[in-house]
Amino acid sequence: MTDMTSARPRTAPGTGTGDGPEAAEPVRVPAPSPAPPFVPSPAPPSGAEERADAAAGLRAHIDALYPARPGEAELREISALPDDCALPPETAVRLDDALVRPVRRLIERGGRRWRPRLATAAVEALGGDPAGFGPLLAAAEILHTGSLIVDDVQDGAVRRRGAPAAHVEFGLAAALNAGTAAYFSLDRVLPDLSRDPLTQVAMYRSFMAALRSAHAGQGLDIAGHREAMDAAAATGDARPVLEAVRLTHRLKSGAPVRCLMELVAHTCGTDDALHRALARYGEAVGTAYQITDDVQDLTGVVRDGAPTKLIGEDLRNGKVTMPLAHAVALLPRTELTALWQSVRTPGADPGTVREAITALVSSGALRAAREEADHLVERAWTALSPHLPPSGAATRLHTLGRATVRRSRLA
Repeated sequence: MTDMTSARPRTAPGTGTGDGPEAAEPVRVPAPSPAPPFVPSPAPPSGAEERADAAAGLRAHIDALYPARPGEAELREISALPDDCALPPETAVRLDDALVRPVRRLIERGGRRWRPRLATAAVEALGGDPAGFGPLLAAAEILHTGSLIVDDVQDGAVRRRGAPAAHVEFGLAAALNAGTAAYFSLDRVLPDLSRDPLTQVAMYRSFMAALRSAHAGQGLDIAGHREAMDAAAATGDARPVLEAVRLTHRLKSGAPVRCLMELVAHTCGTDDALHRALARYGEAVGTAYQITDDVQDLTGVVRDGAPTKLIGEDLRNGKVTMPLAHAVALLPRTELTALWQSVRTPGADPGTVREAITALVSSGALRAAREEADHLVERAWTALSPHLPPSGAATRLHTLGRATVRRSRLA
């Protein structure tokens, strides 16, 4: 394989290319079998060692789908280039610059990567073998990275994961195109999850439905909820604006995680009731994560002593988020009206933003948002847990869902 990029220096090379994704046989929930005789074995790896191994495996699959220095074969696969279409070296370099580098740059900055861990726990809770799901988990993480790139463009965010956002570094047009193209990493791995045509069709439907829902949620996010907040400030009734924000978060952030859980359920061959409950749990965790992201916008996330994004960015952009919507029922009407009017128009100065954050914190709005996120996850788990046999994997699935919405994080 010829490396089309070796002739020019790169500023952020990857750590390895990994092997290409292999076709996986359908993963089915195994029938119970008698316990094997006890055989002494070495001490199991620690939790830290398991996480490190899982991260390395995920990185290898990410490198296989989106190599840091893709050759001609990888670029043909990424761009679905027909066999009879030539790809000269200079064109390959430009294609790498246009599609791969913006995504790789953000991937290489790290992140929590909780979605792959949650999906792995779901596979194990269903009795499946996570080894066959590596390409799917990598594709889901690449898709998520693409959505962050697009989200930063549409929000006007200038930093992501402690460094300039992709559109600041690569330009608006390149960032939008590369971010959107990353969504279709998932399409490349779906055929390898199951050989059954009906299951494949169901998986594609889940994938396309998630894309439609996420774009609808992003559309609502772009349109904003200023009119709903105006009405809430005037009447003191928080319900319409809270429901508007909840719907936006459910579509934008809940639907992709729901899809990931549906793909796991399809591949593991679950019954309909378990499938629905697992999908709803994924949706609840994704939605709750976005709610706590609203909170983190006001409190900040720091890595290596530096903020990963500007604190109060949503308020600065005049954006209605969950803490602001909860403040309607928690602040006196005059204080709420003054706060909302001070940030309603995008471009509020830093001092105004700091005062607004102080008022929201003291009102209990951040606490109310966190409690809502916790409740979402716990209610979904209560509905899911009766369908799962008791196991360490099931406990881990619950623990990961709770931890996802409670810890400081890097998106």
